[in-house]
Amino acid sequence: MATAAATSASEPEAEPKAGPKAEGEEEEVKAARTRRKVLSRAVAAATCKTMGPGWDQQEEGMSESDGDEEYAMASSAESSPGEYEWEYDEEEEKNQLEIERLEEQLSINVYDYNCHVDLIRLLRLEGELTKVRMARQKMSEIFPLTEELWLEWLHDEISMALDGLDREHVYDLFEKAVKDYICPNIWLEYGQYSVGGIGQKGGLEKVRSVFERALSSVGLHMTKGLAIWEAYREFESAIVEAARLEKVHSLFRRQLAIPLYDMEATFAEYEEWSEDPIPESVIQSYNKALQQLEKYKPYEEALLQAEAPRLAEYQAYIDFEVKIGDPARIQLIFERALVENCLVPDLWIRYSQYLDRHLKVKDLVLSVHNRAVRNCPWTVALWTRYLLAMERHGVDHRVISDSSKELEELRAAFTRALEYLKQEVEERFNESGDPSCMIMQNWARMEARLCNNMQKARELWDSIMTKGNAKYANMWLEYYNLERAHGDTQHCRKALHRAVQCTSDYPEHVCEVLLTMERTEGTLEDWDVAVQKTETRLARVNEQRIKAAEKEAALTQQEEEKAEQRKRARAQKKALKKKKKTRGGDKRKADEGEEKEWGDDEEEQPSKRRRLGNSVPPAGDAQGLEAQMGLFGKSAPGDVDSPSKQKERAAALKRDMPKVLHDSSKDSITVFVSNLPYSMGEPAAQLRPLFEACGEVVDVRPIFSSRGDFRGYCYVEFKEERSAQQALELDRKDVEGRPMFVSPCVDKSKNPDFKVFRYSTALEKHKLFVSGLPFSCTKEELEEICKAHGTVKDIRLVTNRAGKPKGLAYVEYENESQASQAVLKMDGMTIKENVIKVAISNPPQRKVPEKPEARRAPGGPMVPRQMYGARGKGRTQLSLLPRALQRTSAPAAQAENGPAPQPAATAATEAPKMSNADFAKLLLRK
Repeated sequence: MATAAATSASEPEAEPKAGPKAEGEEEEVKAARTRRKVLSRAVAAATCKTMGPGWDQQEEGMSESDGDEEYAMASSAESSPGEYEWEYDEEEEKNQLEIERLEEQLSINVYDYNCHVDLIRLLRLEGELTKVRMARQKMSEIFPLTEELWLEWLHDEISMALDGLDREHVYDLFEKAVKDYICPNIWLEYGQYSVGGIGQKGGLEKVRSVFERALSSVGLHMTKGLAIWEAYREFESAIVEAARLEKVHSLFRRQLAIPLYDMEATFAEYEEWSEDPIPESVIQSYNKALQQLEKYKPYEEALLQAEAPRLAEYQAYIDFEVKIGDPARIQLIFERALVENCLVPDLWIRYSQYLDRHLKVKDLVLSVHNRAVRNCPWTVALWTRYLLAMERHGVDHRVISDSSKELEELRAAFTRALEYLKQEVEERFNESGDPSCMIMQNWARMEARLCNNMQKARELWDSIMTKGNAKYANMWLEYYNLERAHGDTQHCRKALHRAVQCTSDYPEHVCEVLLTMERTEGTLEDWDVAVQKTETRLARVNEQRIKAAEKEAALTQQEEEKAEQRKRARAQKKALKKKKKTRGGDKRKADEGEEKEWGDDEEEQPSKRRRLGNSVPPAGDAQGLEAQMGLFGKSAPGDVDSPSKQKERAAALKRDMPKVLHDSSKDSITVFVSNLPYSMGEPAAQLRPLFEACGEVVDVRPIFSSRGDFRGYCYVEFKEERSAQQALELDRKDVEGRPMFVSPCVDKSKNPDFKVFRYSTALEKHKLFVSGLPFSCTKEELEEICKAHGTVKDIRLVTNRAGKPKGLAYVEYENESQASQAVLKMDGMTIKENVIKVAISNPPQRKVPEKPEARRAPGGPMVPRQMYGARGKGRTQLSLLPRALQRTSAPAAQAENGPAPQPAATAATEAPKMSNADFAKLLLRK
């Protein structure tokens, strides 16, 4: 642990180079250097003693005789300078310069963690034990130290502890070390060191107290807790007393009841050590612990295989422990995760939140909050939780008689907080530590409410607005409310006039507040000024929005044009490729045409014949096909029926299926249920209990396909109409993971325009539309966020037909003012890394689909669908009418009361026949 100091001590001694200095000064420098080297060698020797006989000096390049010689050389300081001595001097001078630089750097910025570590390393290397102790003390006051730094410090102090006072000092260091993080190695060192003081007064009780605390802290550690148990057992076994045997038995039984690695070896050791047979209760506890170990192994193995900091693996482990609910194990896994992820604020927040809500132990809760702000001092949420925890547990506040002094200290605290955010967060991390200026808002509120100092509050709000918040309506309204409560009407009017000019997100709302105030409290002149100013501002805002919309439309049009160009280019490329392919195919056909037999032209593919003829080949053709396949050495599988047999079987199955009859006269007592899972085995039996809660059910008629599969909808007939109306309330109820749709039973042929939609499609000012929600957001989580801005009457999460969330929701408030306030506060809020959008509910009008009778040919009357076939006009259909006839033909004028003109194709078919000479004249005329 003190290898650096030992290495430094093992180097040869060097004397200062002879020069023009006075002889007295030269001897003083030699003596100071000699003292440092002696201290350094003392650290190395003490470390060797602490590490035990396993520490080999030969491996470090220093024998025992060499050490004695160098120690004598250091004591006499009379050696002549040599090559190694000059090198040592240069290295020492270089280290001294680096130490001075680091000390100067820390005087500028005491929060530089790396500077602290480097300074401690160099001071320890130079043997400056007093300075090393002071540097470590300063660092521990600012930062929590890691396990490596604590062990290094403790080993150095242990090596220099000579009497009882020094031992007490080491005990105090151990107490500080175990509070920073839960480290099994530090607890093990603590227990072993306390064993060395067993001869002192109260030494035996001290050792047991340390080991018992170690077991409470890390005894449940799956991989490292075993060492603590074994050390405690070895200590108790070493005490030769009859009463101690029962203590060892107790330790074995306690350990075997906890799931730890290598439990089997511990059980075998207990069997070998115990003279009596192991009790049955101990064996049962051991077997139960083994079963628990199997559950924990996947998470422990995931930690062993992953690389630090293993945050995702720890998060999964924490979720598993929270689900089981053992507080001791939950606390341990949080502590293990924080050893490697101490700079993750979310992990500290989750840990402190668990302690606040479940354990509620004052010392434990406050200790964790204190450690959290020491590890992540830049996180406002951790400080807020710490203050709330201290207030919740009744921490004593310092009583100050002078109220003015108390006020000045409070103002100084606000000032220090702002300076800290500016220097330590904004300048170092290039991020705003308080983007909404909550600290300055609270300060202004305190000045206005408690000190009646509105002038200071206005100055603070001016600073808030200059930090980029002047464009937000909610900030201006917060300032206006403060002036309204503690200021005067003139400053309220001034604030709202400034808000009208500066607000860019919701200027309409600010204008409405200004007009409301002038309507109730202002004069006619004030009203006219406010109306003129708001109209001018809103007109300018509308112009800006129109320009922005036009710009967006232009960009959209450009994108569409580019897409159209790419589409045309692809079409041209495809046509050129098809043309080349057609030429190659024609050439191959010409080469193969001579080899074709005359009967090959009449052959036709069976698949094409079935598609075009829409018929099934007769049995004779099927037999002929089988004969041909046999002729060429192929045979059809024997278990496959012909298409005609398959069609007959399907028709017979369809005839055998019972048809679901529905009486339209019973529509008033019948509901139509849809969107049910297709996997329901017995729909009628499963749905009947659900609907019987609404009234007596006469019949449940599920609909099946021709193959007997459930099609996902059914009819439910009740005895009374009141029951059917009550059943409509079951709409959107979850059934096997899907929302069930329940609607009135209406004959669509008689009411084609009937639509069932439960919710309003018009503007609802008291209802909000929320989009961009994470799919994992639940109704309860959203309600917890929304109820902070008013009374929430209802929340509806929008899902698809499969019941999966779409990231949308409707939130209904008690009145319009609460909804407006919620829009200002929630729009742009981040929920689980998703930025949501919030607006007043105003669904767009649905486009009415074009009716079939409105479909007409371009530039002409309606074209019947039948004249183009079932699929309409084909894209590759060619006109067989010459262009000359198309140009000369003109659409007949439609008489006011005459018949409708015939389509162009019909007119062409009825044109008089023309000879070849007539066609030649037409072409020559062109």
